Formats: sequence, C-alpha cells, structure tokens
Amino acid sequence: MDRLLPLIVAVPLLGAAVLVGAGRRMPRLAAETVACACAAASTALACAALARATTVVSWVGGWRPRHGVSGGIVLVGDRIGLGLAALASVLVLAVLAYSWRYFEEPPRGHSGAFPALVLLFQAGMCGFALTGDLFDAFVFFELMGVCGYALTGYHVEEARPVQGALAFGFVNSLGGYATLMGIALLYARTGELGMAAIGRQLDAAPERDALVAAAFVLVMTGLLVKAAAVPFHFWLPDAHAIAPTPVCLVLSGVMVETGVYGVARVHTTVFGGPGGIPAAGTRRVLVVLGVVSAVTGAVMCWQQRHIKRLLAFSTVGHTGLFLVGVGLLTDEGLSGTCLYVLGHAGAKAALFACTGILLARLGSVDEHELHGRGRDIRGIGLLFALGGLALAGLPPFGTGLGKAVVEEGSAWLPALFGLVSALTGGAALRVAARVFLGTGERGREEEPETAGGEEEPETAGGEEEPETGRRIRLAPPPMVSVAVALLAGALAVGTVPALAEATYAASSAFLDHAGYAATVLGGRAGGGQPGHAAAAHGGAWWTWTGAALGLLSAALAVVLAAAAVVGLVPSRGWSAPLRRLHSGHIGDYVAWTTAGIGLLSLLTLW
Repeated sequence: MDRLLPLIVAVPLLGAAVLVGAGRRMPRLAAETVACACAAASTALACAALARATTVVSWVGGWRPRHGVSGGIVLVGDRIGLGLAALASVLVLAVLAYSWRYFEEPPRGHSGAFPALVLLFQAGMCGFALTGDLFDAFVFFELMGVCGYALTGYHVEEARPVQGALAFGFVNSLGGYATLMGIALLYARTGELGMAAIGRQLDAAPERDALVAAAFVLVMTGLLVKAAAVPFHFWLPDAHAIAPTPVCLVLSGVMVETGVYGVARVHTTVFGGPGGIPAAGTRRVLVVLGVVSAVTGAVMCWQQRHIKRLLAFSTVGHTGLFLVGVGLLTDEGLSGTCLYVLGHAGAKAALFACTGILLARLGSVDEHELHGRGRDIRGIGLLFALGGLALAGLPPFGTGLGKAVVEEGSAWLPALFGLVSALTGGAALRVAARVFLGTGERGREEEPETAGGEEEPETAGGEEEPETGRRIRLAPPPMVSVAVALLAGALAVGTVPALAEATYAASSAFLDHAGYAATVLGGRAGGGQPGHAAAAHGGAWWTWTGAALGLLSAALAVVLAAAAVVGLVPSRGWSAPLRRLHSGHIGDYVAWTTAGIGLLSLLTLW
C-alpha cells in the first residue's frame, strides 16, 4: 500500500508531461480526456490509500532511516494528509469537468496547455499534503505557486490578468523565500530536512533560542501567505478577480486550505515538542491572526459588488476561522476545522461555478449591473442561495457542523464564528436576491474613492468578457452538474456520522508529536493509540446548541441580505479606510507582507 503514495503525485505529473509533449498534435477533446483520466486515477489512488486505518509511510528509493537517522525522502500518508490530497484531486477533477469545452477554442497546438497546468497544480497540492520532508514541502509549495501564477494570468494577452498574476507571483515568491530561509536555519541547527527528524533533534536539546524562533517565523510566513491570512492576503482578491472561473474553484476551494494544513503540520511535527515553540506562543499567533483575518475578510466581503472578489474575501474570512480552530491545539478544534474545510470547499467551489455560468451567459459579474437579469435562470439562483446558506453555517451542511464543533472550544467563539458566517453568507444571499429575483432597486454607480491621489482598485465587474468566447444561451450540463455535485458533497459532510468520527480520530493522531516521529523514523505501525482513543470517544457530532447557533447565524445572514437589498444596511462607504489599504499596488502588498513578518515575530516572542 505504501507504493500508492508516490503514484498519487506521479500520475498527474505524467499526464501533464504527456499533454506538454504530445498536446500540439492532440485535438482538444483528446487532451481534455487524458487530463480527466489522470485526475480521476490520482483521486482513486488517494481514496484507496485513505481507506486504510493506519498511517502509510513510503521512503522513496528505499532509503529508510538507520538508527533513527533519516537520509532519504519520505512520503507520509496519515488520514488528514491523504484527506487533503483526495480533496484536492476531487476539486481538480471538478475543474476539468467544469471547463470541458468551457473556454473558447484555443489556438492550434495549444489544446493541452490549460489541462497540463491544472494537472501540475494537482501534483503540487498532493505532494505538499503527503511529504514528510520540509525541503520537499517547499518544492511542492513552489510548484503550486508557479502553476497558480500561470493559471491566474492564463489570458496573457490582456493587461489585467498579467497584473493580477504578478501580484500573486511577487507576494507568494516572497513567502517562499522566507520559508526557504527558515528551512536553512533548521538545517544548520539539526542537520536534518525531514520534519520528524528535525522535531526529534530539537527535542533532544530543548533550548529555546532566537534561531528556533526565527525559523518558526520564517517558515510560517510562507505558509500564511499561501493561506491568505491577514496581512498576507492582499494578492488573493486581485488574483480571483481576473483568474479564469474554473481556476477560482481550486484556488479558494483547496489551495488556500493547503496553507492552513501546512501551518498545522509544521507546528505539530517540527515545533510542537519540548524543543520547539511553546504551545502558548503558537496559540497566540494563530488565534490573533485568525481573528484579524476573519473580521477583515468578512467586512471586505460585505462591501464588494464584483462577485468574484466578494467570494475571494469570504475565503479570507473563513481562512481566519480555520486558523482559530487550528490554533486551539485541541482534538475538537482540529477535527471541527477539518469538517469546516470540507464543507467550505464544496460550497465555495459551487458558488464560483454558478458565477462562471453568470459570466458566460450574461457577460458580467457585477452585482448591480446584473440586477434582475438572472430571473430566467432561477435554478442557478437556487444553487447560489444554497451556497450562501452553507457559508452562513446552516445545518446540516458540513460548514455548519464544523462551525458547531469548533465553537465548543471557548465561550467567545460563537460570537466570532456567527458574525463572520452571517456577513459572508449574507453577502452571497444579497447577490442571489438582487441578481436572480430582482429584489430592491438597482445600486447606483459610485465614484471611486481615493487615498493619497490614487484611485481605489476597481470593485465592479461589468467589464468582464465571457470566457467561453461568446455568450451562451443555455449552461452546458457539465457546468451545472459540477455545481450540484459540489453542494451535495458539502451537505454530505454534515450528514454522515462516520465521517465525523473518522475525522476526530485522525485529528487526535495528527496532534501526537512523538507518535508521528515514532511512526516515520522508528517504523512503528501507523495510527497509534490516539486514534483508537478518539474512536472510543465517539468523535464530534451535532448538538442542540450547535444546531441552534447554526440556525441563528443563517437567520442573521438572511436578515442582513434582506436589509441590504432594501437599503437599510449600506454595503459601501462605512468601510472606506479598510478598502483603501487594498490599493492594488505590488509594492504596498510587499510592504504589508514585511510588516506581517514583524507582527509574527512579536506574537511569537511576546
């Protein structure tokens, strides 16, 4: 079974190589078929490995550790890592199915370019989820980044995609360089690159000093950039606004979540022992950044009229909630976050899928310009509204279950989770009411606000061009089917008790710092006692309180949306100072990233 792990990464890499090598001679239908087959095969392999109850360890090339010292590259397939790889593969398959004949006919000889990039993206995400080597994590991190830059600026002949891709590239590259510097510091201290080996070396000499703290800050910087946590998030809305809609499905659905996973993985395996960073310091870093990200993302989401930017800022808000859940450093917090991530992936990807249909049919993603124009596609409107309710935490969606589980960790969490869920879900419901029902008056055109003589980045979406090359009369069945299937998946997460039990057991084993090292370096059978103890605990499931809080946040989202469409709650103006910070200038974004490194240092050493 350990031979499956390399194949999960190798199959999409091989498919991309075939498309690059033979794509110039392959018709478009054949290229897309090959891509879907490779993505489906990788998905099947990940699910087959996930079906095992124990952790799978694969030493590439047979270079196993001797006397506890590692000398080779290791892939570790624990339940959470394999779950993330499976989620990434499923969403990539959904993207390829959604984009089947979606784009206008590519130039001759370029039919394999888009699917090849998507497969490389899948390989990067799966490799990142499965690697047990910190340097290889950086390599896969950069592979994701390079593919993300190329996919964001896919329409390279236009100026706006190039600008968005450059912002993506600059900020993520800066984060990558920071991570590489942190890895170099850890290698200088321990002489190891494997996560388990580094953690064991640090634990052998538990002397907390500035070098370990600096390595923690630098490594976490790159991961938090990928997670789009405030103040490292500025690249995300700009990238989503101009990236092809199918790409947005995977960017918000799973790529951002890989950053959160990386934070949890690196803390647990490297810095979670007696020689790493104290739990109080890590908890302070993640909770503070999580709260700031959640509130900032929710506020910015509410004031958007560009639907893709609106959904992008909602991702920032929910990323903050994920960081808070991970930052609790408890089995319940991590298991609830995993359920939340699964539900959010389905709901957010479905919302982007519906937005793509709007763009292809009506030629706009501007909430005001589309007012009432979606009346004849109310089926899509129903899907969009259901996605908004899922973001708001409505039971029994998986987002609601994950939200309910995490909220039990502290008395103040229901207020934060409820507010962010209501604002982000309410913004999506407001769009659904205006676009598909024609409720309220059409929003007035607003003059761009300025700060220091510079105009605020455009938040309207009326200048978009259909990515299909021309407007379509009826949405192709694959586009609608993908949105329905994704929402069904988000619903299934909150209605299958066995999934919640397995997630709780996986989270308990994931947080076992010593158990991970023993499994990877000592050859101990995976799974360990924590997983069995968690299974006996029964996992986390719906409670009356959790369900009531979910209903309350969903009801508040409906009230906010209704008040907004009749003009009682303004969507712009009151957040102008915060909006001005999102200037659209790469230099400003780099400056904020640098300031974020300083903030991380203060929170770590405080």
